[in-house]
Amino acid sequence: MTLDRFYPIFPDADWIESMVPLGIKLVQIRLKDMDEATVRAEIERAQAVCSDYGCTLVVNDYWQIALELGAEWIHLGQEDLDEADLDMIREAGVKLGVSTHDELELDRALALHPDYIALGPVWPTKLKKMRWEQQGLERVSEWKQIIGATPLVAIGGITIPRAGQAFAAGADVCSVVTDITLDEDPEQKVLDWLAATRAEGEGEEEEIAEITGHEDESPDMADDWLSGKR
Repeated sequence: MTLDRFYPIFPDADWIESMVPLGIKLVQIRLKDMDEATVRAEIERAQAVCSDYGCTLVVNDYWQIALELGAEWIHLGQEDLDEADLDMIREAGVKLGVSTHDELELDRALALHPDYIALGPVWPTKLKKMRWEQQGLERVSEWKQIIGATPLVAIGGITIPRAGQAFAAGADVCSVVTDITLDEDPEQKVLDWLAATRAEGEGEEEEIAEITGHEDESPDMADDWLSGKR
């Protein structure tokens, strides 16, 4: 399975309606603190724009509503796995992404035969205090060796200059949240990410650095999506 290498996560349909038309081909909607009716409406709006622009939509959590609305992808964190009806999800033919942070969680995820596995935080995060301060690039390589052909999503503290390092270490996809949503010009940041992740072939890391003009940088704030619950 081949997934687009740029995987942004947005907190509502407004963001998705604004950003997907720029060329995003893989996106997650991660809704929090909303009632069921609002969640349903947000997912439906996200589905509509993603359908119009040929973008794969992943619904975080809310698996029951996602199934009712015919979602094609669901992402579950480790705590979500405790409550989700995984047999029902699979019987519906829905593809599944799973968060992991350590070996036990990876073993649990692999037993489910997911369609991708996420690892994070690759770099330190500052938005929340986490049990896992930094997985590091060596862990990215280790995870990729273990999971083989299953796509590996790297997340946590990832900026455009760091994307080449993550890809070189074995990540198939880089996922970002606040590097876009907290940027002064999120539309331009999305365009920069698209240009950077379209770089292919040898010298990819150097090419991404050339696109951005930097070899490395620290994000203003870190992604909290893999805070242990998601």
